[in-house]
Amino acid sequence: MRAFVAKIFLTALSVLAIFSAAGAEKVTFEASSPLTVAVGEAFRVEFTLNAEPDKNTFQPPTFEGFDVIAGPSVSTGSSIQYVNGQITKSYSYAFTYVLLPQAAGNVTLGAAEVKVDGETYRTEPMPIEIVNEGSSPQAQQPSQGGGRDSQGGQPDVQNQIAKDDILLRAVVSRQSVYKNEPLHVSFKLYTRVPYVNLVPESAPSFNGFWSQDLSDPNAARVGRETYNGKVYETRVLYDYLLYPQQVGTLTIDPVDLTVVAQVVVQSRTADPFFGRGHEVYNVPRKVQSQRTSVTVKPLPAGAPSSFTGAVGRFTMDTELPSERFAANSAETFTVKISGRGNLTFVQAPKLPLPTSFEQYNVKTTESINPSASGISGYRQFEYPFIARAEGTYSIEPLEFTYFDPQRTEYVTLRSRPLTLEITPDARGGGDAVVMQGRGMSKEEVRLLGEDIRFIKLGNPQLRPLRTPFLFSGAYWGLLTLIVVVFVAVYAALRKRIRESQNVALIRGKRANKVAVQRFRTAKGYMEQQNRHAFYEEMLRALWGYMSDKFNIPVANLTKENVREELHKRGVSSEDSQRFTNIITQCDEAQYSPAESARMGDVYSEGVDLISRIEAVIKR
Repeated sequence: MRAFVAKIFLTALSVLAIFSAAGAEKVTFEASSPLTVAVGEAFRVEFTLNAEPDKNTFQPPTFEGFDVIAGPSVSTGSSIQYVNGQITKSYSYAFTYVLLPQAAGNVTLGAAEVKVDGETYRTEPMPIEIVNEGSSPQAQQPSQGGGRDSQGGQPDVQNQIAKDDILLRAVVSRQSVYKNEPLHVSFKLYTRVPYVNLVPESAPSFNGFWSQDLSDPNAARVGRETYNGKVYETRVLYDYLLYPQQVGTLTIDPVDLTVVAQVVVQSRTADPFFGRGHEVYNVPRKVQSQRTSVTVKPLPAGAPSSFTGAVGRFTMDTELPSERFAANSAETFTVKISGRGNLTFVQAPKLPLPTSFEQYNVKTTESINPSASGISGYRQFEYPFIARAEGTYSIEPLEFTYFDPQRTEYVTLRSRPLTLEITPDARGGGDAVVMQGRGMSKEEVRLLGEDIRFIKLGNPQLRPLRTPFLFSGAYWGLLTLIVVVFVAVYAALRKRIRESQNVALIRGKRANKVAVQRFRTAKGYMEQQNRHAFYEEMLRALWGYMSDKFNIPVANLTKENVREELHKRGVSSEDSQRFTNIITQCDEAQYSPAESARMGDVYSEGVDLISRIEAVIKR
């Protein structure tokens, strides 16, 4: 029973929370409609309310100047959200009408009324421009399956789209500007037919301009406009803020775009039950914006020396340092330039400080907000400095000059004059020593504590304590040794590279090593009493040695050409005959029975023969 009562209690609290959340939401009642329509073109007007209205309290406007084709059509919706323990409920009520303009002109759509909880809410009156387009190309096109090609096949959908149904225009805010004066340009697509895709063929190019991209990829700027007496759906594709950097006539190059439009035509074939249907075709249409020229005027002559290129309208605020502080203390002079113009190019004004002041790097902070009318915000410059000498100093006003295009004149802003009183440094432990020389004032040269040590005067007759190593005998000896070692290493590396590139030479040098490895393998077979493997490995060692040594493939080796090669290299005929005998013994013994002692004799004689041949060839 207690659990049931608890559930009822929680349910009641939830309902109260829902109604309190709904009641706490601010009620809005708004109207939406195209701002530009054509005579004979039906359009929708929607009145949207975010709360539940009182029953039968909605009062539409009179719709004077329009014929009501349909409406009101009421659509409702509600949603409940529970986030982080909070319950919110939202309503949506929409009253929709379809209107048809009666005549061209500017007509104001009156306010609609509705009541919520007894309180009356009204929409704002909405002006609508009605344009008379005359005879529309769409009205003259055949609608009963016309527009077929000459062969009666697929319909000629290209002719269904008029030449001016899809346009791409470069809309420039001004045709004549000063150098560094902002200029807004947007590439806008004008369409009177539906489309499904946009394929960019070229990107905007601004030669001679500094450009700032204002496009927002998350928010498409669409609307309706009248151009050449016709109503178009518009969409801004590219949006830029330009600052001309050159004087003369600058050109904004065209942008190419392919628009894939949709054309609906009546089907050639008729269904026996439903009659003729419709077919939808995607038609690509290439469009190009016009080439636009902008005249850039030079800034007037006679600019003050404090002008650094700022163009626009600005104000200057300064935050001055304390008028009295001790020497060797840090202070900051702050200047804030605010306004609208080429803030990105605004440079820090020059701060005139006495020569005894140490000025450090200027710290810059900024807030830049680009828009179609220009860049607004501020740039703040902080000048940290340290006064090194006590005294009284007069700081001249800081000047910032900009060019105002509207007034066509240079405007100079100045800070107020400043007098600084620098007191002695309390941490110095005494008065500072001042050196005054010819043409020097005490503000120019000042000794502070232990900053400068005593300089001995007269002829000091300084002598070196030891001979420097540079350009000494040891230096030149070490340098010669390094050069000799370098040349020797270089020559050795070159020789090794040449030998590594000679494959025959490498094989010849490795012949004896490879033969020794094979002899060791043959000895292992001999100890295992594997006669067949022993003689086979001996043949590989002997023939392989001759192949590597004489750079002759094994397949081309014979006893005759081996004897000939050995004779060329000075090997005696007895050793040549011994090689032939060993080869013959191995061939015969490989497949004939023999005692194991015979293998030992063949092994010893083969090793001794290769050693003798290697010793003769190396000489």
